Amino acid sequence: MRHNRAVNHLGRKSGHRKAMLANMASSLILKKRITTTEAKAKALKPYVEPLITKSKEDTTHSRRVVFSYLKDKEATAELFRTVAPKVADRPGGYLRILHTGFRSGDATEMVLVELVDFNEAALAPKKEVKKSTRRSRAKKAEAPAAEAPAAEAPAEPAAEAPAAE
Repeated sequence: MRHNRAVNHLGRKSGHRKAMLANMASSLILKKRITTTEAKAKALKPYVEPLITKSKEDTTHSRRVVFSYLKDKEATAELFRTVAPKVADRPGGYLRILHTGFRSGDATEMVLVELVDFNEAALAPKKEVKKSTRRSRAKKAEAPAAEAPAAEAPAEPAAEAPAAE
């Protein structure tokens, strides 16, 4: 029984688990979206969101705290330079988890984890699509009739070829 066991250990020892979460967090910050399993994504969300909140305050102390979790200089710089200004007015909920289906090998639920403010498809203004008028049936009936003589034209030279022999 799992009495009072809140942390999903993900089948790893604590050092391996911390290294994996740090690696996934820095990949997410650098690439803005990653594909992973549902269990890892649920473990990653409470790991990354406090770091993003801490990055809103750009001080030496907060940079050192974030670096101690991420262990990646480029990811820390990207978080403070790019991500933090974009989420400055958001009170939380920086990650989105989208279910993508099951992995073919072991049927594990796979998800797409992305930073909410960096999804270009969702943020782009939707263009109004002008509805085209519907064509009448009469025009469609005329189109095959126009194609019929074109189909007969190749048949005629084939008929003449045996006569030439």
